[in-house]
Amino acid sequence: MGDVAVGARSGHDGEEHRGQPVEAAPTAPGSVPPAGSDTTVAEDGRVTDGQDQAGDQGPGGPAPKQPKKQRSFWKELPILIGIALVLALLIKTFLVQAFSIPSDSMQNTLQQGDRVLVDKLTPWFGSEPERGEVVVFHDPDNWLAGEPTANPNALQTVLSWIGLMPSAEEKDLIKRVVGVGGDTVECQGTGPLRVNGKALNETSYVYPGNTPCSNDDQGGQFKVKVPEGFIWVMGDHRQNSRDSRYNQGDDNHGMVPVDKVVGRAIVKAWPINRWGTLPVPDTFDQPGLGDQSSASAALTAAPNALALAGVVPVALWRRRRLTVAQTR
Repeated sequence: MGDVAVGARSGHDGEEHRGQPVEAAPTAPGSVPPAGSDTTVAEDGRVTDGQDQAGDQGPGGPAPKQPKKQRSFWKELPILIGIALVLALLIKTFLVQAFSIPSDSMQNTLQQGDRVLVDKLTPWFGSEPERGEVVVFHDPDNWLAGEPTANPNALQTVLSWIGLMPSAEEKDLIKRVVGVGGDTVECQGTGPLRVNGKALNETSYVYPGNTPCSNDDQGGQFKVKVPEGFIWVMGDHRQNSRDSRYNQGDDNHGMVPVDKVVGRAIVKAWPINRWGTLPVPDTFDQPGLGDQSSASAALTAAPNALALAGVVPVALWRRRRLTVAQTR
């Protein structure tokens, strides 16, 4: 028996249509398409072809998708530069900033023209400068009066904006912290420098040939008590540094407010042959050096201790009353 062509136009058997394309007849409403057919019935009764749903298909299945055309490098370059600038600005603002050393006041620890990286993150968490650290701080009270102002070109301005160079508009200084709040710092004769009565051995960082104290009447001979919230700073090149000693006539009596400190210099980054860290010298770790500050901290904690001493007897008395009531 011959094959029957479904949906032939004449309704006769398929003999007269051999070799000719056969059109599919519309499916009657409610009827089910034969098995193996690609024709499906939509919810509204319309007949849809399987090729319309799956898209154009080749003999071996779905045609491969055309890959998306990638952006050219030159179109992506401005985006990459923008991202890099934003990241650099965030790092400069909150994490690390580069500073250039403009003078010889910190020789030999730092030379003029050195670039240092300054940690700006820890002050955000309440950390304050400690003895022996090298810190960068904003001019507290016109210490840089009369100093020449730099005139940067356009490239230097951009580099300073993103933190790769110091800003010419910011008047910053770099010195070593010698005393913190509560400390007594003094110099007599040529030294040694004393902090809370302890003599400091400064041979590892004071400029060779310098004496720890300057024997002059301009501020080199002093004995000061550092108030809370301030620091006393000195340059490592003692006879060539206009530091706290020589600014005792300002409103802060030579002290630097802690809120003026930008951060701690942690690394000498440039030139590469001078790369190295800036650790705290061992002389600042000697026993008893922080006794004065510890006494100050103890005074701060005294009210809490007194409050605790007053609470304990009350708590014991209440517990005793509760125990008596339970035994009745």
